[in-house]
Amino acid sequence: MNKFIVRQPIKTPDGATFGYEIVFSVENELYNQNRDYAAAENMSSFLLQNSSKVVSKGITFMTVTPNLLFKSMPKMFKPGELVIQIEDNIVIHPLAETIIKRYRDEGYKFCINEFQFAPRYFALLEYVDYIKIDVNIARDKTALNNIMNFGKGFKKKCIITGINDADLYEMAKYVPADYYQGTYIAEAMVVKSGKSEYLKSNFFQLVVAVNKEEPDIEEIEDIVKRDAFLTYALLKMVNSVHFALRHKTSSIKQAIAIVGLSQLRQWVYLLSFGNNEINENNGEILKLSYQRANFCQELCGLVPLNISKSDAYLMGILSTLDVLVDAPIEEIIEEIPLNENVKEALINHSGSAGTLLKLVLSYEKADWKKIKQYASELDMRTDSLAQVYFDCLEQVNIVWESIINSSLPEDDVTQNIEEVAQNIEEKIDEISEIDEINDIDNIDDMDKSKILE
Repeated sequence: MNKFIVRQPIKTPDGATFGYEIVFSVENELYNQNRDYAAAENMSSFLLQNSSKVVSKGITFMTVTPNLLFKSMPKMFKPGELVIQIEDNIVIHPLAETIIKRYRDEGYKFCINEFQFAPRYFALLEYVDYIKIDVNIARDKTALNNIMNFGKGFKKKCIITGINDADLYEMAKYVPADYYQGTYIAEAMVVKSGKSEYLKSNFFQLVVAVNKEEPDIEEIEDIVKRDAFLTYALLKMVNSVHFALRHKTSSIKQAIAIVGLSQLRQWVYLLSFGNNEINENNGEILKLSYQRANFCQELCGLVPLNISKSDAYLMGILSTLDVLVDAPIEEIIEEIPLNENVKEALINHSGSAGTLLKLVLSYEKADWKKIKQYASELDMRTDSLAQVYFDCLEQVNIVWESIINSSLPEDDVTQNIEEVAQNIEEKIDEISEIDEINDIDNIDDMDKSKILE
């Protein structure tokens, strides 16, 4: 039985991520008319194995069927982690009030999905904390405001949902809701930058890594790889006229080797002067690019494609740059010597690489029909997509948690930058020109001592 599961963000009016909704489908439609017990059993089994991967920073919203509710599926999660979403199939159930009271007594919160002016919803209002208002059902700002005012009159937090395109976003953003949600929201609430930025905590991890007495090249590569801006900035620099390479490179490890640690330290030092504050919504997009990169790479290994797994990774991590930078994607990647198939995929979504990217983007949007279409075009089985997605999500959550926990206090940041500056000044004379590289493809096999020079 195929199952598709995706996590979508719920954002505050200023673009910060408040929580996530877990959206899932089994065989196209979990909530079928027969209330399929097999579907409930299948979903419970999956969540039992992956509950730790579902939850991250913020609150998790999840819609449950009566079968899932009566099977105590929500108890796989702690009360403070989960908001139980209910729909008509529970609202009209004769035992609805009894079962909701039981969960409430244990500390769980509830949300009515697609709330409407109807008596069946009013009876349960005292037990819910959130109401969701579908912008497609309300249709205009007046109707949205009326439902919003009604909900707030009962002291409920209001979430406008179903914001799946630019027009709906333009209508919804002027309504004073507490939170907003939809497939368009993940990227809509991002302030574009005219220049490359970087995730602040990633940057300071890089500062520490390059200034160790014996720097670890693999650690430096890992830090750069998980950040779209650092990846873009490094590849753009190493392929610039300054290095005059005979062969261009799109490999992060090769780029680090070409630059050399002394030059890399200077590059990091110069980046510190552009230390603009990164707001939380930009951080969320950078996290999304890292998730895409891992998902693309893992899916690339499932079927034969015209790109390598490392190319698929780059395609994923660079796919958000047009959201973050105020420029067309073709202009942004012009100076990076990417695989032509990757370029076509990023610009036109064409070729098998483009189909893979469209599959990943459709998965993020929970577009079940297109997921099956693109998987079929790639001759890819769909029964393992959910597990691959959540395995990647777990990896991203672990890495991101380590980034957050490793952030330095402001005083330490200042001191660290001053130490880097002093380090650079002491070693600036030691920076030597890069030797001509005759065989760029073999640079991964270079002796590490040469890279450290």
